[in-house]
Amino acid sequence: MRLFHGSSIVVSEPRIGFSRANLDFGRGFYATSIRTQAERWAKRKAFLDGSDTAIVSEFELGDLASLKTLEFKEPDADWVDFVCHCRRGGSRYKDYDLITGGVADDKVYEAVSMYFKGLWDMETTLNALRFYEVNDQYCFVTQKAIDETLAFVTSYEVRP
Repeated sequence: MRLFHGSSIVVSEPRIGFSRANLDFGRGFYATSIRTQAERWAKRKAFLDGSDTAIVSEFELGDLASLKTLEFKEPDADWVDFVCHCRRGGSRYKDYDLITGGVADDKVYEAVSMYFKGLWDMETTLNALRFYEVNDQYCFVTQKAIDETLAFVTSYEVRP
């Protein structure tokens, strides 16, 4: 399986230490199986970095058998609770090497945020999420997960 990572630089040797805090699945190296999603991430990262260069790095994903993984197959109540926990700075993500599931991007996060703020209950939040297309993300929480399962293939520049 191919995974893609969007950035303003070529990322041929991912390192955990460059991650920001309080993301959907905590600190880690994030990738997606959706090329166009990575291209959007690359453009956004380039804009935020003040760079004229948006790069997508492509990886081959290997065998996950040695990893402790958590997979969210759909944006259900467990996913909402986990994303809210991590975005509040929680550390449950540290129990895993790899976490996969939907992305709480702009539109999706609007619904999650209503729950996060206590304005919606879980049922209302889940009903709202049914109307949004949810992209995927792979969060490599440990360097072991990266080193054992990701192989750099190539990179390419994305034009605005």
